[in-house]
Amino acid sequence: MEKEFGLQDIVEMKKPHPCGTNRWKIIRMGADIRIKCEGCAHSVLMPRREFVRKLRKVLEKHEE
Repeated sequence: MEKEFGLQDIVEMKKPHPCGTNRWKIIRMGADIRIKCEGCAHSVLMPRREFVRKLRKVLEKHEE
């Protein structure tokens, strides 16, 4: 099953952020993906393979 996600989508990861929220916005895509916590605005950069493994689901798709 291939998970569909794009730039500016809101996603849920397997583990919540220490601030208590589990909503992340994808702010950069490439070989690495940068996500930003919607609760405290902390950003995390991770390899695409790791991101796909840790992604639970896409909560909101970005409208063009």
